[in-house]
Parts: sequence; C-alpha cells; structure tokens
Amino acid sequence: MEGVFAWLSQLGDTIPADFAFWRQPPSDAMLAAAGWVAALTYFLIPAGIVWMSWRRPDLSAVARLAAAVLFLASFAFAVWQLSTPLSRAFEFPTPDALAATSMVAGLVWLIMLWLLFRRLTSVPSPARLIAERERAEGDLQVEVQRANEADALRAQLENTLIEKTGELATVSSRLDTCLRGAKVYLFSQDKDLRYDGVFGPRGEDAGTQMLGRTDDEILVAPEREAITAIKRKVLESGEPAEIEAWYEMPEGKVLFALYIEALKNLDGEIAGVRCAAADITRIRSLEGEQRRLAEELRNALHRYEIALRGSNVTVFTQDRDLRYTSISNAFLGRRVDQIIGLTDDDVVPVSDRATIVELKKKALSSGEPVDAELRLKGPAASRWYDFHFEPLRDAEGRVVGLTCAAVDITERKAGEEHLRLLMRELTHRSKNLLAVIQALARQTSRHAGSLDSFLEEFSARLQALSRSHDLLVQEEWHSAGLRDLVRSQLGHYIDRDQSQISIEGPAVHLKPEAAQSLGLALHELAVNAAKYGALSTPKGHVDVVWEQTTGNGIVIRWLERDGPKVAQPKKFGFGTMAIQRNLSRSLEADVDLSFAEDGLACVVTIPEHHLFATA
Repeated sequence: MEGVFAWLSQLGDTIPADFAFWRQPPSDAMLAAAGWVAALTYFLIPAGIVWMSWRRPDLSAVARLAAAVLFLASFAFAVWQLSTPLSRAFEFPTPDALAATSMVAGLVWLIMLWLLFRRLTSVPSPARLIAERERAEGDLQVEVQRANEADALRAQLENTLIEKTGELATVSSRLDTCLRGAKVYLFSQDKDLRYDGVFGPRGEDAGTQMLGRTDDEILVAPEREAITAIKRKVLESGEPAEIEAWYEMPEGKVLFALYIEALKNLDGEIAGVRCAAADITRIRSLEGEQRRLAEELRNALHRYEIALRGSNVTVFTQDRDLRYTSISNAFLGRRVDQIIGLTDDDVVPVSDRATIVELKKKALSSGEPVDAELRLKGPAASRWYDFHFEPLRDAEGRVVGLTCAAVDITERKAGEEHLRLLMRELTHRSKNLLAVIQALARQTSRHAGSLDSFLEEFSARLQALSRSHDLLVQEEWHSAGLRDLVRSQLGHYIDRDQSQISIEGPAVHLKPEAAQSLGLALHELAVNAAKYGALSTPKGHVDVVWEQTTGNGIVIRWLERDGPKVAQPKKFGFGTMAIQRNLSRSLEADVDLSFAEDGLACVVTIPEHHLFATA
C-alpha cells in the first residue's frame, strides 16, 4: 500500500504547475468522508456475504461460519479505520480531488457488489432446481393428461357432432315431410323483394322458376298490390304480418295464408323478408261447411226446443250419480234452473223415488234402454209419465250417464179411464137401450091395429130415440141441451113455413137418461098434436116453454091452443104411458097431463139431480 501511495506521490510531482491544486493537502472533511466510505466498504462486503449465506439455505454450515468470521474481522477493521483516518495512517499528501474520486469509486463498488449479491441470491440452488424440475415434470404430466382429456373430449364432440348431424338430417327430413304434407311453402326475399330462397312441397325444383324474380313478375292483380304492400310494411317496421290471398296454381285457384317476418343479418339490420305460405283452401271450405252445419244444427235445436216447449215431452240428461246435467223444460213443479245440479233425491217425491231410481240404475248397469209408465205426485196433483231411459255413452262407448224422455200422458190416461167409463156406460146404456127398444116394441105392438101401423109407429119412436142419442154423442155422452132436444124432436114441424111451434126458455142441459126419456115424451106429444091436436089444423099453435124452479129444478110446459076441441080420451095408449108413467118412474118427475077443451096441456117438473151443471 505504501508503494502505491509513493507512486501516487511521484506522479503528483510530475504534474504541471497549472495543476498545482493536485499538490494541495486534502481537507479534514474530505478525509473523513473518504474514511467513512472505506469503512462502509469493509463493513458491507462481509455483511452482503452473510446475508447471501442466510438467503441460500443450500450452503453448508462451514460456509456460513466462514462468512460470519469474515464479517467480524471486517467489522473490526472498519472500526479501526474510522478511528484512524486514512490520511493519518498513510502519511502522504492526498489532494481533495483524489479523495473524492476514491469516495465515488467506493460507492460505485458498493453498488456493484450489491447487485452482484442480489444476482447470486437469485440463482436457484440445486435442490431448488430439482424441485423445479419435478414440478415441471408434474406440470408436464398434467398438461399431457389435459391433452389426453382434450383429445377424448374432441373425439366425443366429433361423435356428438356426427350424431347431431344425423338427428338434424332426420329432423330436416321430417320437417320437409311435414311441410309437404301440410302444403306449406317457405321462401325468402331480399330488400328488393327478389326471391333468393324457395322451398315448396312439390320438391326443390318447384321453386327454381321463382329465384331471382320479384312479386311484380310472378303475382297478378289485385293480390299483387296487397301482398307487395304488406311485405314493404314489414321491411319498414320490422314487425311480422299476416295476409290471405288467392294464387293461381296448376290444379286451380288456391287460397294461401301468408306469414311474413323481417329477415335480419348479423348486425341486426333488416336484409329482407322470410315468408311461410300455407294452403288453406280446404280449411276454409271445411270452415264454410262447418258454419253451414252449425247453422242447420242451430235451426234444428231451435225447432227442437220450440217443439218441446209446445209439447208435453220433457227431455233431460243425468250423470252416473243421477245428477241432472240438462233439462228441456220445467218438471214436477220446478223450473229448469231449479233442477240443474240436483239429484232425484231433491226432485222426485219420496213416495215415487225408489221406483224411478231403480229403473235408472237398471239402465246404467245393463246398458240397455228401459221404458216405464209411472205416476208421480206433483205440487198440485199426480200426473202420469211415459219414461224412456237410455244409457248415455262417450266417444269410447263407456256409459257416462242417462238420456231420458218423459212424456206427460196424464190426459191420455184420463182419456183411457174415461173411455173405459164410457165403455162401461155404453154397455149399461146399450142394455138399457135394448130394454127400452124391447118395451117400445111390446107396447107398440100391443096398441097397433096392424103390422103396417106397428112398423110405422115403432120406426118413428126408434128415430126419436136415435135423435136423442145423436145429441148425447155430440156432447160425448155428458149431456144434451134442452133447446136442442126440443128442436131435434119437433124439427119437422118447426121447419115449416109459418111455424106453429114457439120455443122459449133458458139454457139448460139434461143428463143422458133424462134426455132419452124426455125426448121420447116430446116425440109422443108432437105425434099426438099432429094427429088430434093443435098441429092437425093450420091455425093451431104449440108453445114449449120452460123455466127453472126455486129448488133449481126445471118446469117444462107443453101448451096447445087454437086447435080442435079436445075430448077426454076413453083409454090411454102408448103415448100417454110414455109421458106419464115413464117420466115419473125414470126421472122421478111430476107430470100433469091435462086434456082441456081448448087444448092439451102437459107440465113436467124434473128434479135438479137430472140436470147437468155447466161451468
């Protein structure tokens, strides 16, 4: 070191005079600073070695111990250097510039050592290199595994792509089949409405003639204007639209339903339109036929309802629980809205419920129709119904309820009962009539002088009896009007010019037996008057009058006047017997027959119970 400083001193002697400042002794401050830098150099070099040894756990313990010893020795030397400045330890003149240069060089050297140590500590150790290699090999295996998995996934994706491609082809084929079966055309057009894609049910070649052409070249008026206008509207607004239009096809004019929507590119801009055209000619035809059938059905139902409302037939349906689901009109004193939703337990009277429910369940279980005539009690009176129960089936043929028709046959039953009564009455009356005819025959034959007179009188009396019967038949054998009875027995005399008979009295109806007996008596009075009394001369007159008595009976007066003088008969014939005895016995009537000289008078009082009370 002394040699170096000596060389530096000799070098200073050779410096020219202009550089004399190099010969000046350094200041104390500069010497102190240079001393501090040198001390730090001695201190920091071993400190960096120790720091590097502790950062490198792969170094041996001996290396760490040597680093520690070197650090301690350098530390001691640095302390000595600081206590003995460099300028004093070596006695030679050192200028301030040289001290500053030494100081700067020391600092540069410290920085380079620091960077070197950082670099040395960053160099991986063998163990770390082994660990890194193992980790790299593990990562490589992971990557290889991932690559294998990626290959497997790619193979799976390829298989899936093949399967999906096949499925897509199948779906596309099915779609084509559906479109052909449904007669649907698909086509697309650009913004100029020029066709750039067409699919038709007739095959791929069917729409080639449309490619590159516009609607103006293909369609005809007036459909062309309407279709073109709506497509341009879709191009402007981007909103889909629908329209129906006719189109001339090889098989004739076809009605199409067009659905039009905007076709957009990847940027979302409208690039054209896409259309689907379905052949709806048959659908519209079927709809028209359906409307016609619906109208016919509505008219038929209207007529059916009118017919039911105007008839005595009630039609109703019930489910399997015998709950009413529909009914045509009121039934058993309930309105329609009071029956729907109810069961027979709520509608049918208790006394008749078991019978009708049993018949309905029989139809449900057997699946066969059931007929029955039942009398049901109503709110006012019992009524007869002719029931027809028939199973109601669904589309699959299962029995889901009942369809029933109830015909009100109360009037028919009453008519049948009345007919039976009439038959019994007719039998009884026929027997009575035969007895009367027999009596007429006996009495007529007893008083007839010859066979001819018997036949004449007997025939006349039978005709009188038949006229009374005619009146009764006209009134269904209920009664006969007294005025009609008088006119029927005296009609021959009433119809003459300047009739000699006057009839006067209130409206009175007689029961059948009274009508027969009184009719025969009136016949006998008329015959007697024609032979011997007032009707035997043109000036004679007969008054037939009647009035009701205080006891609601009837008094009938037969009064003859202006005829021949009447003498008391010496004997009484059949006529007198028919008037007095028959009326008194059969009608319990009071008969007063007077043969006055100025004319015959007959007064008959008939009790009330032989009169028919009219409403």
